[in-house]
Amino acid sequence: MQDEGIAPASSDGSRPETAPIRRLILAAAVAAVVVVADQWTKSWAVRRLSHGDIHVIWKLDLQLSYNSGASFGLAQGWGPVIAGVAIAAVVLLLSTVRRVRSNALTVALGLVIGGALGNLADRIVGHHHGAVVDFIALHFWPTFNVADSCVVIGAVTAALIVVARNPAPENPAPENPAPDNPAATAHEGGLS
Repeated sequence: MQDEGIAPASSDGSRPETAPIRRLILAAAVAAVVVVADQWTKSWAVRRLSHGDIHVIWKLDLQLSYNSGASFGLAQGWGPVIAGVAIAAVVLLLSTVRRVRSNALTVALGLVIGGALGNLADRIVGHHHGAVVDFIALHFWPTFNVADSCVVIGAVTAALIVVARNPAPENPAPENPAPDNPAATAHEGGLS
């Protein structure tokens, strides 16, 4: 029997009134780890790769580059506009996290938030004229960084979770299915 005034626990074991706060904390923790990892690797890349590229394996090289635009080098020089869009996206994602009912989806959104904040940090306080530091080069894909990777991984994971939990409805049966009895069809059509 449940005591009055005590809300039932949610599916993750927390009380419903604390669940949004717990999800915000989880998303913030994931985002913080992403930002630290991203900024550390970018700092390393600027120090080490300014002396030359590193070939890792096959098509994977570490090459220092700066991107003052958006993904894939689009919108070069639009750093302030892109920063504004990133801030709006982070605010929207944080408000979404409060309504999420899954820890997995919360972690995925935390990856996206952390990636957005990592690149935003470059644009706002970076020492490269508002450009984002990129250094992972595959030669068949634009050069990217840890933040970019986290945005992509988080977004794809979130989409897969949402699709898995909300599968497309099956094809509904037609409203007037043909009956198995041809005589009934003839009778309904007035041919009796």
